[in-house]
Amino acid sequence: MANFWIFVLITAISLYVLLDGFDLGVGILFGGVRDDARRHEMLQAISPVWDGNETWLVMTAAVLFGAFPTVYSAVLSAFYLPICVMLAALIMRGVAFEYRHHAVYLRPLWDAGFIIGSFLVSFIQGAAIGALSKGLPIVNGQYAGSAFTWLSPFSALCGIGLSFGYALLGAGWLIHKCEGDTRTYARRVFPYLLVCTFVVLVAVFADAVIEHVTILQRWTSVSWRYVFPAVATLATAGLLFIRRRQNDARPLLLTMLIFLCALGAFVASFWPYMIPFSITVAQAQAPAKSLGFMFWGIGIVVFPLTVGYTLLNYFIFRGKMKFGTGY
Repeated sequence: MANFWIFVLITAISLYVLLDGFDLGVGILFGGVRDDARRHEMLQAISPVWDGNETWLVMTAAVLFGAFPTVYSAVLSAFYLPICVMLAALIMRGVAFEYRHHAVYLRPLWDAGFIIGSFLVSFIQGAAIGALSKGLPIVNGQYAGSAFTWLSPFSALCGIGLSFGYALLGAGWLIHKCEGDTRTYARRVFPYLLVCTFVVLVAVFADAVIEHVTILQRWTSVSWRYVFPAVATLATAGLLFIRRRQNDARPLLLTMLIFLCALGAFVASFWPYMIPFSITVAQAQAPAKSLGFMFWGIGIVVFPLTVGYTLLNYFIFRGKMKFGTGY
């Protein structure tokens, strides 16, 4: 049962990062466009799917709460302040998304809220990943740090890196979905975002390996872990190659592959720890009866239905958008 819930958790996190990542990225790229019609087109590109994408964040929290309560408690204690800021940014972003269509004089205010909210959510998620990879002060299964222990130059670098990465996903989505000037804008910024993302990824990975002797030993002792950086490097080279061939689907798909490789490398570096070098899966899991009870609700009803709804939604709204008319 613990393995099943680890699978659900990794799936939920991966889908959230990939799906909500591109619409957060569109929000970041929103600030680089001044034409109101083009901004409206960018919002139309994500409007059928953006709120459904955030379902996977709720799924992640629900699985942690029910299946791995020790980790849920420690993570919430460590990131209480940034999580509150992130939730406020998500609310601000959602309200701005809906209100800007009806606003006249205050539209610049709602546009700013959408941009700032998207960046804050991206930065906080990246900073949290950085703080986790550095390790949290855990004593007897309880968080023993302060409200700002999570914030460091390394976590800030991770926050900036994930913001670049989400913007890269957003550019890939706009290339895939839009035409005309919006697609041209996304293609123009795509290579710069790719280089910035790749450089930060390499810097973060190198710092983590050098800083933690245990991680270095893990990577030198087991060769299969190198599959993740190797595939990510090939995907990056593929992105630089296909840029000249004007393919509209592959930039998004290859960028998603890079993200999956980064997630895979993160898990491979710390497994079986859920909080690096403090709490393992075995220590974090709920009692077997609790895991079994959850299985009949979330495991065979909510999780499959959410996967099915997501697939159906993306199938219905497949294909290109037409400027001025939407899907």
